[in-house]
Amino acid sequence: MAASAAVIRLATRGSTLARAQAALAEAALRANGAGPVDTVVVRTIGDRQATVPLDRLSGQGWFTAELERAIVDGRADIAVHSAKDLPTDYEPGLEIAALLERGDARDAVVTRDGATLASLRAGSTVGTSSTRRAALMSVLWPALRPVPMRGNVDTRLRALAAGKVDALIVACAGVDRLGMGDRIAERLDPTVFVPAPAQGAIALEARTGSEPAGLAARLAHGPTVAAVTAERALLAALGGGCLLPLGAWARIEHGRLVLSAALGVGATVRRAELEGDPADPARLGLRLARLLG
Repeated sequence: MAASAAVIRLATRGSTLARAQAALAEAALRANGAGPVDTVVVRTIGDRQATVPLDRLSGQGWFTAELERAIVDGRADIAVHSAKDLPTDYEPGLEIAALLERGDARDAVVTRDGATLASLRAGSTVGTSSTRRAALMSVLWPALRPVPMRGNVDTRLRALAAGKVDALIVACAGVDRLGMGDRIAERLDPTVFVPAPAQGAIALEARTGSEPAGLAARLAHGPTVAAVTAERALLAALGGGCLLPLGAWARIEHGRLVLSAALGVGATVRRAELEGDPADPARLGLRLARLLG
């Protein structure tokens, strides 16, 4: 395939993980006909206020809005996002042109000595900034204590090494993409400890109908698109964002799209699972929302 002569500018956050994901996007674009690719590093609100708890940040799109603005302002052509960070409402004039093949959607437990959550002593601390993870922990491992912890994956790993917490729960895909998969003590069962909607997926966003959007669209991975569409439809139908304690995990099994969900409600977790047509994933998400809502 002949390469395009135009330079494609990728907007990305500056963390080690974000750059690794941008490198994956660059490699995929080059393999599918893109020419030169430049990286535009953008600091988001979530990066600038890294010590502020998420529930105290105003608005939404804490890790995505500035990347989108870089496209709107003409500083970038494609934004590379962790799909789970995207609000359910997109910026007008922009589209999610592609979802790359998903990494491991599961949650990872990382400890200093390889211990699993079940083997930790009562009162052990587990670092996480996720209301979903805290809600699931409270039901599955009530003797453990979630501790609010923000920061990039490598920052959290340093905090663990320094003894600030006894364990971390982070996304498997992020740890894997940093080349640290051997640090994972256990990968939690996604039907029980249900991952965040779109966890492990990389989204490429561009101007609607633009040439960069067309280039990115060549990279769309069909099963990932179906799964993430169902999960995000469920999230949107429940009126949620990053702070909703919702887990949603879809996958294709025997030709059907299966969607599992867990929603923290007070001190309990509601669970439901449905299957549907992979060609109509949004409908599956809406159906499951009616069971959970």
